[in-house]
Formats: sequence, C-alpha cells, structure tokens
Amino acid sequence: MPPRFEDFIMLGSCGLATAKSLQAAALDMGLDDFSVPQGEVSLLAPILTPPKIVCLGLNYLDHAAETGKTVPAEPIIFMKPRTAIIGPNEEIVKPAFVRELDYEGELAIIIGKRAKKVTTSEAGEHVFGYTVFNDVSAREIQFGDKQWTRGKSFDTFAPMGPWVVTRESLPETQNLSIRTWVNGELRQNSSTRNMAFTVDEIVYHLSRVMTLEPCDVIATGTPAGVGFAMAPPRFLERGDAVRIEIEGIGVLENKVA
Repeated sequence: MPPRFEDFIMLGSCGLATAKSLQAAALDMGLDDFSVPQGEVSLLAPILTPPKIVCLGLNYLDHAAETGKTVPAEPIIFMKPRTAIIGPNEEIVKPAFVRELDYEGELAIIIGKRAKKVTTSEAGEHVFGYTVFNDVSAREIQFGDKQWTRGKSFDTFAPMGPWVVTRESLPETQNLSIRTWVNGELRQNSSTRNMAFTVDEIVYHLSRVMTLEPCDVIATGTPAGVGFAMAPPRFLERGDAVRIEIEGIGVLENKVA
C-alpha cells in the first residue's frame, strides 16, 4: 500500500481491492498483531493536500429558511485553501481580531476519479467516499466583504475527519442524520434529506464548471442551527468544544484556542 492516503485514492478500484485483501488476511491472522491502540497515536486529517476544497452555500432548506434566503436554482460555491485543514482533536485558532467565530457541520464528498461534464447518473462513479467537515467562519468578515472567501480561509478553518468512509460502504447519502454540539449543547439536528442538491447533483453541477480531480474535497453545505442565526447570535469562544456527528461516518471534534 502507498504511504499517503491521497496516493491510495489515486489507485481507484485496484487500491480498494488490495485493501480488502489485506484486511481479510489481517483478520485471518489475528487483528491484534496488526493494530496500534488509538490512544497511542494522533489522527491527522485524512486528506492533507487536496487539489482544491469546494464549498456550497445555502444547500439546506432549513438553513436557507432560518437565514431568510431563497434556495438557489444552482449551487452557490466558494473555495477554501488547503492550508485551512486540520484533523480531529486539533485546535481551531480564533484570531484576536475575529469577534464572530461560527461553526458549520457538513458532509464532505471526496472525489476519486477525474470528472468533467458528467451526468447525474454518472456522478457516483467519480466519488471515492465521504467524511465530516466543519466550515468554520468569521462571520463579520464574511458578511462585511459581501463575499465569503476571506472569512472562511483562515488557517485551521477547515477541520475534517476522522476518516473517509467509501461510497461502497455508504451507498445511500440522502437521509443521513447530521448533528452539531457546542460544549454538549445540541445546536444542529437535521438530515441530508434537507439538502437542496444531492451528492450526485452537486458533482454534476460542479463538473460543468471545473474539472474535479481525485482527492478534491467538496463540502456540501450546512443545515439550520448555526450560531449567527440564533436569537441572539451565539458565537464560538476560546475553550469551546465543537462536536459534529454524521450517521454512518463518525464524529469530528475540535476545541477553540
């Protein structure tokens, strides 16, 4: 197996077949012989150097409703730099001059095969898998700039992980529970059935605009319950813990420093 997960994704179906074979052999020989206790390691983000991170805005019906916005006819997209990526249990850094720090729990698509102008029926063939993503945002900058890039591009503003679940292991993504807690308080409690554009539709629309490449990360938007839409707004402070759980994938947790 290649040493980098990105290189493994590039192997496509051949890599997955090899991984299954190795897993079966490990189970036959005794899994403990090939295991490392999780407490002895630090999990990094599953993908550290994606070609690009593409994010969607207003892709949940309940989130559009809570912000008084109209669901767009086509996906609204923006980009995050890969330098914003951190892994599970790493710290989200709140700069001193950022006052309105916010969370956005999201399902992220990991592209497995180059996609250009694919149809919705073909889209799934280009998806490697899924992970949990937090589209951290500095709201006063995002809304002050009237465009979203700067307020969402700070270092540490793209927590993701703890792992990637393959499309084969999670073939149905249109009714997954997605929940976010802040310091144990449930803030977001929704389902991917509230997405305006499904995974296949997102890949279709984006591939009409840009070539999607293996290891690209696509954050598919957030449901209702973000801090700025609460009355009164409730933003993240140093010491806060953000926990995001997506059914069938796992839990991503990060603290604010």
